[in-house]
Amino acid sequence: MSEPIVLSNRYLLEERIGSGGMAMVFRARDQMLERTVAVKTLRKDFSEDPEFRERFRQEAKSAANLSHPNIVTVHDFGLDSGRLFIVMENVPGSDLKNLLRKRGRFNVEEVINLMSQACAGIGYAHRAGVIHCDVKPQNILVTPDKRLKVVDFGIARALSTITPDEQAEVVWGSPNYFSPEQASGSAPSPASDVYSLGVVMYEMLAGQLPFKADTSQELARLHRETLPPPLRKYNPNIPNSLEDIVLKALSKDPTARYRTAGQLGRELVSFNQQSHKQDVTPSSQLGGTSPFPLTGMTSSQTVSVTNQSYDSVVSTSNHEQHRHQPASLLDDAQIQLDNQLNFDWTIWILGLLVLIALGGLIPFWLWVYFSLNPPLGG
Repeated sequence: MSEPIVLSNRYLLEERIGSGGMAMVFRARDQMLERTVAVKTLRKDFSEDPEFRERFRQEAKSAANLSHPNIVTVHDFGLDSGRLFIVMENVPGSDLKNLLRKRGRFNVEEVINLMSQACAGIGYAHRAGVIHCDVKPQNILVTPDKRLKVVDFGIARALSTITPDEQAEVVWGSPNYFSPEQASGSAPSPASDVYSLGVVMYEMLAGQLPFKADTSQELARLHRETLPPPLRKYNPNIPNSLEDIVLKALSKDPTARYRTAGQLGRELVSFNQQSHKQDVTPSSQLGGTSPFPLTGMTSSQTVSVTNQSYDSVVSTSNHEQHRHQPASLLDDAQIQLDNQLNFDWTIWILGLLVLIALGGLIPFWLWVYFSLNPPLGG
């Protein structure tokens, strides 16, 4: 940059750290709060569309209300010099796509650890009524300490207001990862995000995408009509039960998939717990030497970390809260419930005794009444 650019008299753009067909991403300095942030600026032609600006504002507000350790926090958004921008937390590390280019594929433990976190974040958004619409490795960030964060909630949905001839490229997600219903031009649902997560898992385990084509139209047809090749064709060390989970997520019919990312996440955690009760295949046999190891963690510790990252959000959902609490907390809750039931029975018994006592006094009071007020004919 020839001269410093400051957006909204606050965000000093320091270095471009990413770019794509619809936006550029800068590392920036929040001069008011004196912290480093990431700023995404959208294409000017998008920013000039009034309908898109309003939709972008609505989606940015929804994203800003999401607070979860596996979701990149949105701090601010605005319009400056004719360009829409959104301000997010700065996440060190790399996106999952770059890691895939370096690795080729991941071993099973790494996939479960990372995708359980992705499901926790996206599942939290689903419970809040927010659909991502563009789940792909480029929108999944991994920090040096192996923490996963999902970025760009709602931006793809906001792009549904742009011209129809561009929708195939950017509106309902990236063609390699979008669901059959998105490929048909239908509105996405939480199950659409589940399908995209299934594609990401397939790519991480197999080292390649389930479908390849020269055009987005052909990719759309494959997503709608063709079953993916068996995962074990590319990696025979993948457990059958894990392949079943991935293939269910990749079902053509949304009703045949996991309904939400949270449901998929629970399935992955359950698989992880079951797999560690048996002999686990060494990581070296599943993906070679890993430059992305679960450093310093035993298998049981990995299960614990995965459960903690998932349950930290699931416990915020009232209708699912008790099923994800530790056993000791559930025992305490059961004891309290039993005490409450015991107390209620005591009240009923005392009430019954009072009724019996009062019933026994009725003849006595009748005798007193008739003694003081004898019948006239007596």
